[in-house]
Amino acid sequence: MIVIAGNLLNGLTIVFSVSALVFGFVASYLIWQMALKNKSRRIIGEAEAESEVIKKEKILQAKERFLQLKTEHEKVINEKNNRIGQAENRIKQKELALSQKLEETQRKKNEADAIRENLSLQMELVEKKSEEQEKLHRQQIEQLEAISGLSAEEAKNQLVESLKEEAKTGAMSYVNEILDEAKMTANKEAKRIVVQTIQRVAAENAIENAVTVFNIESDEMKGRIIGREGRNIRALEAATGVEIIVDDTPEAIVLSAFDPVRREVARLALHQLVTDGRIHPARIEEIVDKTRKQVEEEILEVGKRTTIDLGIHGLHPELIRMIGKMKYRSSYGQNLLMHSREVANLCSIMAAELGLNPKTAKRAGLLHDIGKVPDDEPELPHAIFG
Repeated sequence: MIVIAGNLLNGLTIVFSVSALVFGFVASYLIWQMALKNKSRRIIGEAEAESEVIKKEKILQAKERFLQLKTEHEKVINEKNNRIGQAENRIKQKELALSQKLEETQRKKNEADAIRENLSLQMELVEKKSEEQEKLHRQQIEQLEAISGLSAEEAKNQLVESLKEEAKTGAMSYVNEILDEAKMTANKEAKRIVVQTIQRVAAENAIENAVTVFNIESDEMKGRIIGREGRNIRALEAATGVEIIVDDTPEAIVLSAFDPVRREVARLALHQLVTDGRIHPARIEEIVDKTRKQVEEEILEVGKRTTIDLGIHGLHPELIRMIGKMKYRSSYGQNLLMHSREVANLCSIMAAELGLNPKTAKRAGLLHDIGKVPDDEPELPHAIFG
C-alpha cells in the first residue's frame, strides 16, 4: 500500500509538473504575442507619424515650387506684355504720324484742286483775250499791208534778214567776251563753291564719323598711355588701326579713324587699360584682341536681337553681322541701325496698306542701307554695292 501510494504520489507530481510547464509555456507565448502586437502597433504608429511629416514636407516643397514657378511665369508674362505694349505704342505713334501725313496730303490735294479750278477759269479768260488780240492783230496787219503795199510775209522776211545780220555780229562779240571771262574765273569759282558746300554741310558729320573723345581722370594718365619713348601709344595704334592724338586738351584723348568699329575697339581697350593700370605693349595686344572679340560678339548679338525683334528670319549670318555693325555707323546725323529699323517698320505698314507682302517689305527696308557697312571700302556707291 505504501509503495502504491508512493507511486501514485510520484505520478501526480509528474502530472502537476507537466501541467505547470504547459501552462507556463502557454502563458509565455500569450505574453510574447501581446508584446509583439504592442511593438508592431508602436512601429506602425511611428511610421504613420513619420510618413505624415514627410507628406507635409513634400506638400510644402510642392507649394513653394508652385509659387516659384508661378512667380517666374508671371514675370515672363509681364515682360512679354510690356514688350507688346511698347510695340503697340510705337505702332500707334507711327499710325498717328501716317494719319497726319495723309491728312496733310489730302489738304494739299484739296488746295491743288482749288488752284486747278482757278487756273482753268483763268485759262478760259486768257484764251478769250487771246482770240480778241489775234483778231485785232489781223486787222492791224491788214491795215499795214494796205498802207505799205507789201504783204505781211514779205515785210517779215525783210525785217528778219536785217535783224539776223545785226544779231550775228553782236552775238559773236558778246560770246567772245563771255568765253574769255569764263576761262579766267571758272576754276576759281568752282573751287570756291565746292569748299563752301563742304564747309556748310559736311563739317559736323565728318567730325562725328571720324573722331571719338576719350575722357581720363587726370593728365598723369596721358604719360602712362604714351609710355617710355612712345612705345605704348605706338603699340596701341598698331593693334587697333586708330590714330591716337594726345595734345593739350585737358583730361581728354582723341581717337581718330573713319572705321567706327575700330574706334569702339580702341575706346573700350583704352578704358580697360586705364582701369586696370597695367599699360605695356604685351598687355595692350592682349586687351585689344580680347576687346575685338567682345565687340564682334556684341555685333552678332545686336544683329540677332534686331532680326528677332522685327520678326525677320532666314538671313545669312554675314548679313546678320553687318546689321549689327549698323549700330556703330551714323548716316546724316542719325544712327544707321535705328534708321533701318524705322524704315523696315514703315515699309511693312505701307505694304500691308497696299495689299503687298509685309514681311518682304520689312526685310527690304532693313537691308536698304546694308552697303554702308562693308568690311572693306568699295569703289561702287553704297546702293549698288549693297
